Amino acid sequence: MISKTYNRYLWLLNTLMQNKRLSFEEIKQKWESSVFNYDEKPLNLRTFHLHKNAVEEMFDLNIECDSSDGYKYYIDENIPAAQDKARQWLINSFNVVGLVNEGQQIHNRILLEEIPAGAEFLPTIIEAIKQNRELHVKYQPFYDNDASEFTVQPYCMKVYHQRWYVLGYFKERENLRNFALDRTLSIEMTDTVFTYPDDFSPEDFYRNSISIWVPDNPNAVRVVLRAYGIQAKYLRALPLQQTQKEINTTAEYSDFEYYLYLTPDLPKTIFSKGAEVEVLEPEELREQIKELAKHIYEKY
Repeated sequence: MISKTYNRYLWLLNTLMQNKRLSFEEIKQKWESSVFNYDEKPLNLRTFHLHKNAVEEMFDLNIECDSSDGYKYYIDENIPAAQDKARQWLINSFNVVGLVNEGQQIHNRILLEEIPAGAEFLPTIIEAIKQNRELHVKYQPFYDNDASEFTVQPYCMKVYHQRWYVLGYFKERENLRNFALDRTLSIEMTDTVFTYPDDFSPEDFYRNSISIWVPDNPNAVRVVLRAYGIQAKYLRALPLQQTQKEINTTAEYSDFEYYLYLTPDLPKTIFSKGAEVEVLEPEELREQIKELAKHIYEKY
């Protein structure tokens, strides 16, 4: 259970994130109607500064006060920490946990998706990444009845479809691969230290992938999708992939451009969007979509 004090920290952080700039009096007024004001007591200036300092330390943020604008408090978004994706994901995750805990009396009206196993390995993996230490992994893949064991040099971690994956160099296979934590049986950090490549960038590695899969010989190609009706709005709100660019907009449809690896999961991902999304190019991908539709049709 998250402590009441911690929930107050999250409330202050969220209040500043949502409202951008607030004076202490405005923050105080919002606190009076907050669900986290358990004792229904007013927020005094000393407590506010204690909470402010705690938020800054916990999330590595700066909360500034602009005296030229009525002493308004705001989060300094110009520093790298405020723009860090991992930190934003962490803040959002803690917020969800805090709010769900506060809503226990209506737990049957808050429905969450089931998260696969594997989170118990996160502390070991994170420590190994920090120390550049090799991991000994026992793994049970879906495609094999027998478990396998391997040694991996962990480079980074990635969340995809609510599953945790680790990308690293597999010593036995001498290549870079992913493995999923929900299929992992055990992980041990070894005493062996490896050298993390100075020229390796996890973001660049996955830049042209829609998932965790990257071909052995990566070659990104131009992909153009045409989204009809409301699907165009969905793609604007939640881009299919980070290289997405809207290149043509009409009243009936919009065209979106990408530079992607033609991995086996790409046609399945596009097909899941339904008939409202059409592949304009490349022709190879159009044919893959046709074959997928044909196989599904034959099943019925």
